[in-house]
Amino acid sequence: MVLKTIRTATDRWSQKNSEFAFVFEPYTGDEIIALDCEMTSLDTQKAELVSIAAVKIKGTQVLTSDKLDIKLQKPENLTSESIKVHRIRGVDLLGGEVLGDALKQLLEFVGNRPIMGYNIGYDIAVLDRFIRPRFGFSLPNKTIELSQCYLAKMQRAVPDIEPNLQFETIAKKLDVPMVGQRHTALGDAITTALMYVRLLNDALPA
Repeated sequence: MVLKTIRTATDRWSQKNSEFAFVFEPYTGDEIIALDCEMTSLDTQKAELVSIAAVKIKGTQVLTSDKLDIKLQKPENLTSESIKVHRIRGVDLLGGEVLGDALKQLLEFVGNRPIMGYNIGYDIAVLDRFIRPRFGFSLPNKTIELSQCYLAKMQRAVPDIEPNLQFETIAKKLDVPMVGQRHTALGDAITTALMYVRLLNDALPA
């Protein structure tokens, strides 16, 4: 945490006159970005981005019309094993976005808003691996981990039970339908947003 604070302060100074200076401004609004990425590996040092999706949450409303949904050009390490997970084939990525352009779109969409997601630390780690060498900084945004929000609520409601924190289980417990096919970036981003809003509305897990 201390290292991130120092790094963010250094990045803020280096970016004060850049086109992305706004990313480092304090955020005072009521919007949150639900983010999900599909990658080729679970290793943050090897994973390549396949698709990026994000949707805005304003207060307790999921703004499904205000979203980002990007498929990228086929990465070199797109394997049959990773295709089994996200079901995105090389042919599906024909005409995909160049990575640098996609990351710029993401930065512009997210701005300085907090970023929320399931296992969001993993997504941010992979994104930063590509953002820093291209733009000279790492994402400074506040992050919110959905599973920890759910865990906190479950511990208050039923303190003697260790909750299952799997994505599908949380959705079922909160009575949130899976949007689209599991392991598609946009579907998972919207499902995550709906789960988060349910928690904000004090929904008690079933």
